Amino acid sequence: MFAGSVNSLRAQSLVSGFMAGKGHGSVVVSGTTERYESVYLAPDKIDGVPIFQEVRVNSLNLYATYGLSDKIDAIVSLPYIQSKGKAPGTVINDLNALYSTQGYANIRQGLQDITALLKFKSYSVELGSSVLDLLGVVSVSTPLSDYQTNTGYGYIIAIGNRATKYSAAGVAHLKTSTGIFATAQVGYSLRTGLVPNALVGEAKLGYAGPKTYLEGSASFQESNGGTDISEAGFNGFFPSTRVNFIRIGASAYRPIANGFGLTLGASTYVAGRNIGKATGFSAGVTYNF
Repeated sequence: MFAGSVNSLRAQSLVSGFMAGKGHGSVVVSGTTERYESVYLAPDKIDGVPIFQEVRVNSLNLYATYGLSDKIDAIVSLPYIQSKGKAPGTVINDLNALYSTQGYANIRQGLQDITALLKFKSYSVELGSSVLDLLGVVSVSTPLSDYQTNTGYGYIIAIGNRATKYSAAGVAHLKTSTGIFATAQVGYSLRTGLVPNALVGEAKLGYAGPKTYLEGSASFQESNGGTDISEAGFNGFFPSTRVNFIRIGASAYRPIANGFGLTLGASTYVAGRNIGKATGFSAGVTYNF
């Protein structure tokens, strides 16, 4: 599914190698806009989105983390997503007249999936002036609204795949005395229904200083099974597709005053399968306590 197969870009990644600390945490409200007019199919990238020549996805995301102890963080994330296809009104009207049960529309929106996550610091060791932390992460994500994902090309712009996802990951986080850090994680996500399970991962390199936080990242997903949109016999049920991708991004944070700060982010897909070649930008306000 081009619009809703993966969560929209966030100003802050769900999993960081840093721990909040007991009784501390943060709340982030961020907005994101993504756009694509070409898609990765199998095996080629094509220009133009079927039915919707261009798709824009706007989202508002609430993210919060809290330190239950110095070694355990709880994290919650909830996005509201608007997915909008750029198709002439006459095209939508004609398709609805021909296929009245498939629900063609130029826009779909609503609350998507709520995600709850626990992060554990399981091991820490000093390496000269640096510290290596090993962490474990478990999470569950499930739809919070009754958004629709049915069979038909009109659901290319559905805001999600209506699957509950159970995920676990391991994280290695190296931080140096200069503020430079590197983080790598890999995990597996089990999905309900016809949505394929997937191997997921991310690598980050950045700088965490007293006044500035900068990071660059690369993330991937590799689905285990699923169908290709270009395959003969594909029935138009997009949640069952094999969604693979490689995405690169960058983000920055700077404190303002009294615990408040600003975040900025950008990302783009550089390879994929059954997914839109989206580029997105985000901005948000953070409160740390």
